[in-house]
Amino acid sequence: MNFSKTTEQSSLYNNLEQMSASELLTHINNEDKKVAIAVEKATPQILALVEQIVPKLKQGGRVFYMGAGTSGRLGILDASECPPTFGVPHELIVGLIAGGDTAIRKAVEDAEDNTEQGWLDLQKHNVSPKDIVIGIAASGTTPYVLGALKKANKANIITGSITMNENSPLHLIAKYPIVTVVGPEFVTGSSRMKAGTAQKLILNMISTSSMILLGKVKGNKMIDMKLSNSKLVDRANRMVVDTIHVSKEEATSLLKKHGNVRNVLENYKK
Repeated sequence: MNFSKTTEQSSLYNNLEQMSASELLTHINNEDKKVAIAVEKATPQILALVEQIVPKLKQGGRVFYMGAGTSGRLGILDASECPPTFGVPHELIVGLIAGGDTAIRKAVEDAEDNTEQGWLDLQKHNVSPKDIVIGIAASGTTPYVLGALKKANKANIITGSITMNENSPLHLIAKYPIVTVVGPEFVTGSSRMKAGTAQKLILNMISTSSMILLGKVKGNKMIDMKLSNSKLVDRANRMVVDTIHVSKEEATSLLKKHGNVRNVLENYKK
């Protein structure tokens, strides 16, 4: 399937500038409703990748997300949220974007067209067969991502991908591809919309399920989260109170002593 065809929209959306704000919001929301269904259809593919990720992480490996533009930013977002949420090192899940950190806020012209830079960026992190590299690209044609995955395959590194374009180069290169066909965008070619939403949902599923399977959650509580602000301290306090049935004051004292919820639960003695 040619990506340019997947971004063509029906005549219903040919005159967006003539719609009212209410009509625009209604149509955007109607398009967004299709995303979760598309992601659901890809659940077996997501499972196959997660089943590769968890053993690698248990053995000391890492996960690298790679993308350009919106795709790269979403990978960085997911990676950056894992340490505070699950108490894991920042080096465990790494997000890389074409153009480097500057490109997180401002587009770096032509950065995504460099077929060599993706692999060079991975090498800066001493990537090895212990790790997993996941390419993210709505079109499935981003040279920065494709070049990196090709080199990763040759280096016997497990590769995955997240794309919205079936039979795209990225779909075919990755050993564990995930494809969610979300259909044409409301604004033609604006892959930050449905494609970006689908990518975020998939990344949520990958990282959250992996962390749970690594034992980073007890019940449905983030027992390893870093207590980096007052909101999280309060949340941790409530977890301790609810789990071991102590007073709020005692929970506060235990958290100060042990550092996080897990340590409190493992060391508390009545």
